Amino acid sequence: MSRYLTPSKIGFLALISLYTDSVVPTSATIPVLSFIVSHLLPGKNSLPDTDRAHTVSIGEFQGATIAYASGIPGRTVWDLLLKKLWEVNSFDALHVFFDALSALLVKTRECLQKDAENGVPQNVDRMLLSRTSPFGAFIRRAQLEFTRLQFHDGIALWKSFVVYREPTLPMWRRRNPTAGQTSFDSNLTEDHLGFNNRLSQIMYGDLEDEGRKKAGVSTDDVEKLLEFQVDQMQKKGNRVSDKMKRQFEEMAQTGVTVPSLSHYVKFLDSWKAGDYPSSFDNLHRYFDYTMYNRDRTFYQYALLNLAILQADFGCFTEAIAAMQETISTARENKDMGCLNYSLSWLYHFTKAHPEESDEVQKSGVLGTEKEALTFLKAKAKEANMWSLLSTTLLSEAKLALTNGDSLPVAFEAVTKASHLNVSKNVSNAVGSQMMMQSSIFSRLGVSYLAWSYGELFLQCYAEKSPVEDVLYCTCKNAYSLSREGQYDQALVLMDEVSQDSLRTLKHQQYWMAYSGLLKLQCHLQKGDSAAAEQFLSQLRASPPPNQEISFTVSILEIHLQILKKDYSVAMQLLENYSSKINDEEADIFHRIKLMTLKARIFDKAGVPQKGFSVALRAASLAYKARLLPALWEAVGAVCRVMISLKEFEAAVKLLESIMPQVLECDDCELAAESFSILADAHMGMAGQAKAGTSGRKEQMTKALEYISRSFDEFSKVDDVIGQCEMMAKKATIMHLNGDLILANDCAAKYLDIKKSLKRTC
Repeated sequence: MSRYLTPSKIGFLALISLYTDSVVPTSATIPVLSFIVSHLLPGKNSLPDTDRAHTVSIGEFQGATIAYASGIPGRTVWDLLLKKLWEVNSFDALHVFFDALSALLVKTRECLQKDAENGVPQNVDRMLLSRTSPFGAFIRRAQLEFTRLQFHDGIALWKSFVVYREPTLPMWRRRNPTAGQTSFDSNLTEDHLGFNNRLSQIMYGDLEDEGRKKAGVSTDDVEKLLEFQVDQMQKKGNRVSDKMKRQFEEMAQTGVTVPSLSHYVKFLDSWKAGDYPSSFDNLHRYFDYTMYNRDRTFYQYALLNLAILQADFGCFTEAIAAMQETISTARENKDMGCLNYSLSWLYHFTKAHPEESDEVQKSGVLGTEKEALTFLKAKAKEANMWSLLSTTLLSEAKLALTNGDSLPVAFEAVTKASHLNVSKNVSNAVGSQMMMQSSIFSRLGVSYLAWSYGELFLQCYAEKSPVEDVLYCTCKNAYSLSREGQYDQALVLMDEVSQDSLRTLKHQQYWMAYSGLLKLQCHLQKGDSAAAEQFLSQLRASPPPNQEISFTVSILEIHLQILKKDYSVAMQLLENYSSKINDEEADIFHRIKLMTLKARIFDKAGVPQKGFSVALRAASLAYKARLLPALWEAVGAVCRVMISLKEFEAAVKLLESIMPQVLECDDCELAAESFSILADAHMGMAGQAKAGTSGRKEQMTKALEYISRSFDEFSKVDDVIGQCEMMAKKATIMHLNGDLILANDCAAKYLDIKKSLKRTC
């Protein structure tokens, strides 16, 4: 098959010829030109996709032209186009058609001088196209490609055109009654040769073949489709759809030459599917072809893809070695784009796998984190790599949050990234930017704004963003719902994730890990330790997709031991995990969380005063880093120590000052614990008051109120253990007040909750 020409392109050439003949009226000019341009010069809104065929059918030509009257009375533009197509009634007429295309173009200065010397008059009756215009460039390339065709390729193009035009024969017969079965070739008609004649069968006997019916695609069409698919896979991170695979198979059946880029598409698809041998093989095949046909300048891209492939399949040592060689080769070839991307990848790799950072630090490629980010920002700005610059700014904001630096610094970096995304139209970085904003507001305790940014991204920017960002944002929103006790809605949100995005192994692993986390947390809240252990073993069976999930799994594992009242094992797990964290590189939120959890274990074990120093240190760090939810949790731990020291009034003042911010966090468990501590403090103050006084009764009334509030919050998250504890406290207070009936009701409700817990377990 030809490299460029197809039957549909011949149709476009005929339609352009009609346009230059000035037979297309003014009212039809814009629709006809729009139809041509949309297929010859596809823009961002008309790129090939799986919902549109890779060729333009003759029916599309009819639909675009039949509604418009032409400059000839009684004829539509479609009638004239049909006549133009059927005038090409032999292989020789096809040559004449392409030779006549030169008359549609403005002649060069040399041709005009030669015509003037020979006395050739100028044709001023028709419109002429500039040779550098889109139509002029298309015509000149079509002529060039037709001239380059080998004879057998020219015959194949002619036969494909005959098959392509065949559905219009009934319409042509209505306008031309003499047309018959052999009208597609004037030689057969003139020599009165029927279609069953032996000569006709030799020439046209294969027109009915299935492969011939599917013809009409060129190597250029395949290359464009493959380039589009590679662009989509690299930008969005998804795999080749089944429908697109069928289109590739249909193209291959037509006999078209498949470009080497198909190996790269297969590599990306195998890589996303988790097929390491196939992806490795296809990567080598593609770059073997590339370096054979071109030169060594593409060597660094082969190494770059190899490094990313090795890292995704857990071969970190090989990935670092390949990436370091990529950097060296890119510097040697002065490929700044590849060099900057490689350095950015290496930085993010060391952040995702800190245990491998020593090897990178030894090479001295990046320096410190801040030095690396400063260098990347400068180089990205020099090379006008706006996507890389936006990513670097967001990394700077993330580094500020991780280290507990000033929040204005993080906000400034995010604002710069947002301005860059809007002004330079960096649409693929909008998701990362909005998720970073959501993270900042979440750490500030403004949960509503954090949720709103996630929803805004999913509603407005999901279609143009990488699938990975959409999946991460969906999982974050589901986790936010689970903190409010809406587990069913969270699981429904997880189930709404597109199945196409889950065809990628990495995305599927992340989705399964997050789904497992939600279910593990749900069963822990319900007090179902057996089911929680089952989900925990499943999560531990495979390595976590990232550090955030690994940390959450470790925290929930400690909570499981607390639920089983095995505090020594819980403390041992916490100490083991803390020893793995480097205080200088670990996220400050993780360090504060571990400190607060340690103080909670001491409190559960009956020695709350042992956790005073660690709780106070956690509160101090959280205050400096403005991690408000972590600060309120640490303050609660400090108040428990104060209650154990009988400093009830101070604990009440401290807790009452933070309760509005605690409720703003939309964290039911945090609110329930805070109300519970507040109730304990008021009961302590009631104990210090004299019996029978109004002060004692007032304190006990407040304690009952806060116990009810705590019970309601525990009920939202189905925390059965917390509900039982609150109901037991309530029954005790009722008994002290002498309300035996209410005390018995509370005791009965307590037993009902206990029974439901046993049935669950």
